Amino acid sequence: MKIVIESIPNNQQRYKTCGDWWIDKDGSWQIRVSEMSDWRYIFLVAFHELSEMAQCVHRDISEQDITNFDIQFEKEREQGLHTPDEEPGDSPNAIYKREHFIATNIERIQSDALQVDWGEYDRAVLES
Repeated sequence: MKIVIESIPNNQQRYKTCGDWWIDKDGSWQIRVSEMSDWRYIFLVAFHELSEMAQCVHRDISEQDITNFDIQFEKEREQGLHTPDEEPGDSPNAIYKREHFIATNIERIQSDALQVDWGEYDRAVLES
């Protein structure tokens, strides 16, 4: 198994997000995280994405379906239907809400282990 995790400028993400994942044709797992000022923040987003990805793969939830949902959610946000701090995965309509919820809780535990202030981290993610 090959897992590739890279940080990239936010404007190079496939759509408006700070973390993204997909599986290449060769089976490689790809994760992209927007660059931020603190390496721990990048790690936490990557950690979240890897956890969410594994759960979605295990439960046969399509990455394309998730991406389509996320893109539509961002379009709705631009129309004022969602606040800036709402995450697509927290939506009751998200097909991956359980997986996102579990990944977020694991991410919170890891943030505590790395002595990251969740509020500061959350603001940094929103600004990325």
